[in-house]
Amino acid sequence: MNAPASGPTPPPVPSRDPVLFATDSSHLADGAAIGTRNERNWLPWIVAAVVIVLLVGLAFLLGGPRRPQSSARNQANPYASHVVLSHIQMSQASNFAGGQLTYLDGTVTNQGNRTVTSVTVEALFANDAGEPPQAEQVPFTLIRTREPYVDIEPVSAAPLAPGASQDFRLIFEDISPMWNQQLPQIKVLNVGTREVH
Repeated sequence: MNAPASGPTPPPVPSRDPVLFATDSSHLADGAAIGTRNERNWLPWIVAAVVIVLLVGLAFLLGGPRRPQSSARNQANPYASHVVLSHIQMSQASNFAGGQLTYLDGTVTNQGNRTVTSVTVEALFANDAGEPPQAEQVPFTLIRTREPYVDIEPVSAAPLAPGASQDFRLIFEDISPMWNQQLPQIKVLNVGTREVH
């Protein structure tokens, strides 16, 4: 058997420095940490986007034109046909907060045979955009005195006897800017009555 040739031994293949592996590992760990941090940074953006969408939706629902409700409570009761409104006039004024108030003044007459103790009306404010009118329901108020300013009171404070007439004032706030500024349609919805004694 031949013995291996003697001669200079080739230098050993240099191995990778374990520090390099440690350094590479630390870079990977830092990269992983950075990646995790980036994923966590998306969470506030997602939450903010959801909140903005909810706020925009809420603003649309609250600020959009109001549609007349079709519930049974909007159906006029039978005595409503005996409560007749006439001589209706409209005026407007600004309130202390800078908002716009719309007044409807007129005369109400009880043409039935019972005493009227309360009235609720619905006013429909139309627009020229083809949208449904804004519907506002308000309790009826009677004008108690006009001097030195117009003072109003509920119908229950001065019930309307059969055949009696009285001046009234209805006050509306927050009417949509889409309103065409024409006199709204007023419908008597609910009427409280009692027997004449």
